[in-house]
Amino acid sequence: MIPVVIVLLVSFIFSSIFKGTDKVDEGFKINYFKLSYRRKMIRTLITIPIISLAFFVIYFYTEASIGANILFGLFFLILFSVQLIYNFYMWKQYER
Repeated sequence: MIPVVIVLLVSFIFSSIFKGTDKVDEGFKINYFKLSYRRKMIRTLITIPIISLAFFVIYFYTEASIGANILFGLFFLILFSVQLIYNFYMWKQYER
């Protein structure tokens, strides 16, 4: 539980720090919070195959039940789909 709280706290701090700053729309940036919505969407698309590979590794090397693995996979599929749709929507909003 503590790692989740730490990740949420760090995300909140970085989003507060970089709110209203100029966003980068070209080139590679490690800091997710400095990217434009278009670049965030591209990064989400790039990470989907990596997460899929990680899911298959977890599936084959854990003793979890098939139902638990399916729920785990669906959770991340829904999570990445929502993130992709949100970034696409916001990118189109800022283009106008």
